[in-house]
Amino acid sequence: MTIDNFPMVKFLDTLLGKSTPSSEDDYMDLDLEAFEEAEAGAPALFVKIASVGDIKDSPRVKDEIYNGNIVIVDIAKLKADKVMYERVLKDLKEVAKDVNGDIIGLGDQRYVVITPNSVKISRDKIGGVS
Repeated sequence: MTIDNFPMVKFLDTLLGKSTPSSEDDYMDLDLEAFEEAEAGAPALFVKIASVGDIKDSPRVKDEIYNGNIVIVDIAKLKADKVMYERVLKDLKEVAKDVNGDIIGLGDQRYVVITPNSVKISRDKIGGVS
């Protein structure tokens, strides 16, 4: 057996230009249909809408975040009870921190957007008045 039979030597020879380039027979066609069908399946994440009026509503929101979804939460009902408002926000902030996600208040603090770890929220406005 000669050293030329080893794949690594052939590979290095090709890189260094010492051997002849590969022919079309050395390559195979890939069927991308299976990949495209898998890609057309379920989406990677959802944007969910929630309304929280009490601390009892937050576990469902937390579950969605832990499942990797983005949740837009209407917290307007909590404005009347400042203690409950603070408890729910603290709870939601902890979830965002747990998953290394992000959280931001919108619309005069009427809405909160919470994202999983793969999504960060930019604080830069795209247009309009600051």
